[in-house]
Amino acid sequence: MKNEYDISKGKRGPVLPQAGKTRITINLDDEIVESFKALSDQTGKAYQTLIYEVLHSNPGKVMQPLTADVLRKILREELHVVPVTGANTPVQRTPAAGRR
Repeated sequence: MKNEYDISKGKRGPVLPQAGKTRITINLDDEIVESFKALSDQTGKAYQTLIYEVLHSNPGKVMQPLTADVLRKILREELHVVPVTGANTPVQRTPAAGRR
């Protein structure tokens, strides 16, 4: 072993890079991480792997912008069944005449 080493030309990072993978840092809401960790307990897969699978399963959908048409479709689907306060069964709601 030498008494002194020259590390002036050293670089940070892994000694052996992994081909096809890049390490990143991402901030996620606590609820998202907890739900993936709970799913990890159920499936036996690592929660990071589950997040990767979700992102990899629909790459085009993850990156698509939310357009007015898509938002209208989502709202129609969500407003189609409106729960009645205090009741256990939802009530079907029909759209108003003349509305799309």
